[in-house]
Amino acid sequence: MATLFSVSHFTPITFLYFLLLLLSMSHKPIFSIEITNLLSSYPDLSDFSDLLTSTAVASDLAPRTSITLLAVPNAFLRSSDLANHHSPPSPSSPNLADVLRYHVLLEYLSWPDLRLIPPNGRLVPTLFQATGRASTNSGFVNITRNPVSNAITLHSSTSNATLLSLVKTLPYNVSIFSIDSLLIPSDTNLMASETRPPLGLNITKALIDGHDFNVAASMLTASGVESEFEDDEGGAGITLFVPTDEAFSDLPARIKFQSLPADRKAVVLRFHVLHSYYPLGSLESIVNPVQPTLATESMGAGRFTLNISRINGSVAIDSGIVQATVTQTVFDQNPVAIFGVSKVLLPKEYFGSNPIEVDKPVGGQMGSDAPPPDISLSPENSPGFYGPPSHISSPPGLDMTSAAAADKGLLSWRIFLGLWCIGVYYFYLLLQTDEGKAEHLQCVITTVFIMYIVLEIVQIFSRNLRKMQIARSVSLSMLQL
Repeated sequence: MATLFSVSHFTPITFLYFLLLLLSMSHKPIFSIEITNLLSSYPDLSDFSDLLTSTAVASDLAPRTSITLLAVPNAFLRSSDLANHHSPPSPSSPNLADVLRYHVLLEYLSWPDLRLIPPNGRLVPTLFQATGRASTNSGFVNITRNPVSNAITLHSSTSNATLLSLVKTLPYNVSIFSIDSLLIPSDTNLMASETRPPLGLNITKALIDGHDFNVAASMLTASGVESEFEDDEGGAGITLFVPTDEAFSDLPARIKFQSLPADRKAVVLRFHVLHSYYPLGSLESIVNPVQPTLATESMGAGRFTLNISRINGSVAIDSGIVQATVTQTVFDQNPVAIFGVSKVLLPKEYFGSNPIEVDKPVGGQMGSDAPPPDISLSPENSPGFYGPPSHISSPPGLDMTSAAAADKGLLSWRIFLGLWCIGVYYFYLLLQTDEGKAEHLQCVITTVFIMYIVLEIVQIFSRNLRKMQIARSVSLSMLQL
């Protein structure tokens, strides 16, 4: 009777929505690594922590999960060539930053994992390998285990280090081990001079010579960030992703860039720039990393980042709400690379989290003399941001009630499947025994998951059907004209 009483007071619809919410959110990252906060409790690692911050490597780690950091204690770091050299590399040195990236393993390793490493060793990729600047396999660390003493040694082609102790671990997200020496990847001269004569590139002139970047060139000049970019040509260099004039013209009319305050407009422009030189080959070899931008440096770690990947043979740049592709190389000479991209990269921090589709004119190309639409912030200050623009009317012959009917039909499907799932849930509760609770609960969860998949399939089918109806109506209207 106690079981029946508890069931009668249980709200099944709450249970259903709770499970669906968990399923729908299960793919989203919920962890952000603040590596300097983790190291702040260990004074013996303060020098290494300061280097991570000053080289901006700490911001590289913020969006990542499942990593292992190999930290060098102060006593060993201060006795290394890095400290004993009369002119140690500056924090802006790209070689120093890459050496630190070499100490970040792109895999979560615990003590039990390390004890399972075979004596002949195992290669583990590092954050340096993910930049695309490592030659062949020089971005991998070889980890070996002594079968007698169980000592763990880490090898590069030019240096070795012994694992000292586990500093801290957050299971399956990050582990921090201390090692007794700095690891230097091959083909990296840490003490080489990183000062190079300035290239003297006029970025605006390079864009104008590209013949398809007039809007971007004028915005860079007006905002004052052009000189900031040119000052960064030394050191690690820069990589710019510049939207074409067509990309500005294709922006939705509801997004008004020119209405942004000057400081935010400058942040969006910095959002298009990486503070390292990446030729096209390096971009193509990057394996889905989240890259900090110049905007990240001023706005905080983990914010205003770009995801760079390779899709269908092209380099794709994803801002979180807009995905652009690299369309051409405008300029490429170390330490500056300028690439044309197909869309304006809008940061989700300013423009919300919903994907933004470009506006393509129907029935003809937009004239080259048409001014690019303004861009602006926001959902909060722009009525109708999430709704259809009020100035767009339905194509002739298109019955707009069809979309509403499709939505109504989809809602009916959801209600039917929801009630069906609740009924099945009650059925299993009534049949369950004390010995079979786990099996019945597993059946219920499986049923809910199947219902969720069916709902998604129905939704995709409904959307595609509406797109086909709209395309057919537009085609008919064009024939009538």
